[in-house]
Amino acid sequence: MLSIRPERPDDATAIHAVHAAAFPTDAEARLVGRLRAAGHACVSLVAELDGAVVGHILFSPVSLETPAGLISGLGLAPMAVLPGRQRRGIGSALVRDGLAACRQKPCPFVVVLGHPEFYPRFGFRRASEAGLNNEYGADEAFMVIELEPGALPAGAGLVKYGPEFAEWS
Repeated sequence: MLSIRPERPDDATAIHAVHAAAFPTDAEARLVGRLRAAGHACVSLVAELDGAVVGHILFSPVSLETPAGLISGLGLAPMAVLPGRQRRGIGSALVRDGLAACRQKPCPFVVVLGHPEFYPRFGFRRASEAGLNNEYGADEAFMVIELEPGALPAGAGLVKYGPEFAEWS
């Protein structure tokens, strides 16, 4: 039986292993460690199946620079499921429960840089349609969901991720 729950301190090794297995390098696994160490893992959930961690999702702070000032939101990154467990709804469960946890916080919006075929089913749309830009020059893959309707101002602005993302390699 699949369960989604908040990360516990003793999950760190299993979370690292999930990300290292799901991606070509361990860059995402190391990113999770940096975000956790900086206290920027605002929402961190694991998917557990038969007592083993098989997936993980993390949301960390992002800032939206608008002409009127900064607006804080969250960025979904990274998210991973063990390769042998993918395409079975685990990632979808992580995203659904993760967004539900974000709604419990004072969080007006969430952005993601991810697969444009996957995230719209959860309410994400192309961020450029809302006037959002990002530091990476991504367009179709950069998406946003407003958790508080009307939270994004007209013309929006530039979304910046935390400094931990600059160390990505």
